[in-house]
Order: sequence, then structure tokens, then C-alpha cells
Amino acid sequence: MRSVSVTLRIADQDAEQAFDRVSAFSRYPELTDVIRSVGTRQVSPAEEISDWEVYFRNGVLCWSESDLFDRDTLTIAFEQVDGDFAEFRGTWRTEQAGPDCLVVFAAEFDFGIPSLAGILDPVAQRVFKETIARVVLGLFAGGADVVGDEAVARAVADARVATTAGAPGAP
Repeated sequence: MRSVSVTLRIADQDAEQAFDRVSAFSRYPELTDVIRSVGTRQVSPAEEISDWEVYFRNGVLCWSESDLFDRDTLTIAFEQVDGDFAEFRGTWRTEQAGPDCLVVFAAEFDFGIPSLAGILDPVAQRVFKETIARVVLGLFAGGADVVGDEAVARAVADARVATTAGAPGAP
């Protein structure tokens, strides 16, 4: 099983307000063209099922996940209940860091295809990190910075420049 994590710092942001923004999964397709669609349906006040379609390589990954929202700890735990992964689970967490807020995404995944793991898994790790960074940047109008991962920070900055310039195929 592979793991992936990415942390972003949002300047002058309250962690509870950030939690509310991060929780709005249905907005994610507006923030990056990698996410094709996200539909949500409430199970209880603290749980929903979200249905995801995400472009990956030459196709679309689809899955449904159970999302558990814990406002006391500002954590969202998710786990695939059906879909293209053999296993997929993780967390979103927001935490106060002085006047700033950290948004931390961490996940474990397995495609269940051992013979292709060496090819697919590293690509998936990169796509997860870059997509999550783009989403968080979009949620906070670009007022976020990637923490501790120069490759992701560079990729996101390059994508912003390409988008601003109107380059074909820009994310």
C-alpha cells in the first residue's frame, strides 16, 4: 500500500473556517480540471457519501467514499466503500498554527494490480499531491503555500503560470 501526504499553510486563516471550506467536496471540480465530478449525499449530520470521478492517465478513476466529519478535532476521515481502488482511505485535517492555518491531507491507496504498482503508484502519488494543492489554493484564492515539498510547490506554481498565460492544456 502506498501513502501520500501534502501540507499547505494558509496565511491569516482560522482553522475552523478552513475546515468548512475543505469540507465542501462538491466545489472541487471548479478548482481543478483533474477532478471531473464530485457528488455528495448526507447520511447523518457527521457523515456523507461522496462519489468521485477523477481523470488519471488516459482514463477516469471512479469511487465512492464514506466521509466522517469530526468538527471537534477538525478532521475528516474518509474510506472508499466502492470503486476502482483495491483500498483507499485517509484524512483531511486543519489546525491552527499561530495566525495561520495548516491543511494536511494524508491517504493510503492500493490499486490492487501488483504488476503495475511500480508504474502507477508513483504517478498517482504525484497526481494526488498536485491536485490537492491546486484544490486548496483554489479554496483560499491562491493564498496558500505548499509546506515541505518543493516539487509540488514548483508544479503548482508552473500550472498557475500556464493557466494565467492561457496555455493550451493548462490545468
